[in-house]
Amino acid sequence: MLLTMDVGNTNITFGVFDRRTLLTTFRMTTKKPRTSDEFGVSIIDMIERNRIARTEITHVITASVVPDVMHSLNNAIVKYFDITPIIVGPGIKTGIRVVTENPKQIGADRIVDAAGAYELYGGPVLVLDFGTATTYDLVDAGGAFVAGVTAPGIRISAKALWQDAAKLPEIEICKPASILAQETISSMQAGLVYGQIGQTEYIVRSMIAESGYKDVKVVATGGLGRIIANETECIDIYDPNLTLSGLRLIFEKQK
Repeated sequence: MLLTMDVGNTNITFGVFDRRTLLTTFRMTTKKPRTSDEFGVSIIDMIERNRIARTEITHVITASVVPDVMHSLNNAIVKYFDITPIIVGPGIKTGIRVVTENPKQIGADRIVDAAGAYELYGGPVLVLDFGTATTYDLVDAGGAFVAGVTAPGIRISAKALWQDAAKLPEIEICKPASILAQETISSMQAGLVYGQIGQTEYIVRSMIAESGYKDVKVVATGGLGRIIANETECIDIYDPNLTLSGLRLIFEKQK
């Protein structure tokens, strides 16, 4: 079985695949400092709670945008699984050609999302990832990563509100009953959610128009992506496991 690890700024998301079938997913926070032993014990515990034996994991692949955790995490995989993980980076076959001005600046997570969306849904495809940042990445019909937009994520925007405005509380991020908010919490929710919807629609429309591409599929992923995808017709597909699937597809290209 294949263990996939998506190391993001907020969470590390794990997925276990039996061939092409995703058996389970689980998460842990990224920013909490952990030793390799703490990582190893925690990962094994979560795998075994899903009725998968540690010895059934035969391969591991990782994409990370947080270098600080990689030493401990990689050592945990080597020590507790006796596997040297594949790290998505330079020299790894992804099926995506990055033709932007500085390809090295494109994060591994964005390459993985682009690879997954292109393989699963074809091109041209516009990939939206609603994570810590909200990213919009355009892949052409031939599998070239041609452009990307980076914007503050919904949680970053929400955090700025309640940390920098003394009287604004920390709130749950969800769509309010109406955009015509009449109290503080729903007014913040309306601004965050409807503001993200408006941003999404404008950026998607503008990127497709300026590219000149026809029949562009718009694929969204990320924890808060479902909220936005349910509220706009500009998103064709919401795939919550796109990054994990992209890691699996990239792993298969290494054989």
